Amino acid sequence: MVIIVSGVAGAGKTTVGQLLARELGWKFYEGDDFHPAANIDKMRRGVALTDVDRQPWLTILRSLIEQCLTSREHAVLACSALKRSYRDYLRVNDDVKLVFLRGDFSRVAEQLRQRRGHFFDPTLRESQFADLEEPPPAEHALVIELVHSQRELVDEIKALLQLQSAGFGSREDQ
Repeated sequence: MVIIVSGVAGAGKTTVGQLLARELGWKFYEGDDFHPAANIDKMRRGVALTDVDRQPWLTILRSLIEQCLTSREHAVLACSALKRSYRDYLRVNDDVKLVFLRGDFSRVAEQLRQRRGHFFDPTLRESQFADLEEPPPAEHALVIELVHSQRELVDEIKALLQLQSAGFGSREDQ
């Protein structure tokens, strides 16, 4: 199984994803690590990425997901996946689960203010919300509201996906 933790920049994808992966004993992948240098440069300068900019990145992420599934490696991937077309592209089969971290503009702004050492220019927050297509019920994504602590968010994700710590307990393993 691959769990994609998605949402706008500053929603807490990396922190929640790392904590979830650590508790499950799974591999964690940071989607930002797979951006081409040109994309990182644009974001650092406060220039919003286009669909064309994102396509090579999404292709790399899809290949990573396919590789994990083929090798039966459980993983958590932190990835914005702002648009339905991106999520559809990344969900190669039913073993890819989508978790969407939903937070309002002010909550995300506060979390971005607290973030250190990331290339993303916080002024791009507006473009993230403008591009965002929240997953409708038909996408079968877990929509997690950012109203609890990161610990509680991870517990909620584990409960909804029926996962247990230490990498055991997913339905596929039983």
